[in-house]
Amino acid sequence: MGFVARILPYLEIFLGALLVLAILLQQSSAGLGGALGGSDNASFTHTRRGFEKFLFYLSIVTGILFALAALLAIIIKVQS
Repeated sequence: MGFVARILPYLEIFLGALLVLAILLQQSSAGLGGALGGSDNASFTHTRRGFEKFLFYLSIVTGILFALAALLAIIIKVQS
């Protein structure tokens, strides 16, 4: 457990930075009209393709891994 406890903070920093980057690189086609409630129903028929789909799945996987790393850090801290 010593090795995991030493490497875990660096893993969380890396996953956190990757998650922020993946979220910020995603495009938002909603614009101001979608934020204020107005919509032309185009957002319901939008399909992700290519790099946009990759970023979408990357953000989901990275978020799950970040949450698991944080949970593991809590478990390690409680045990010690």
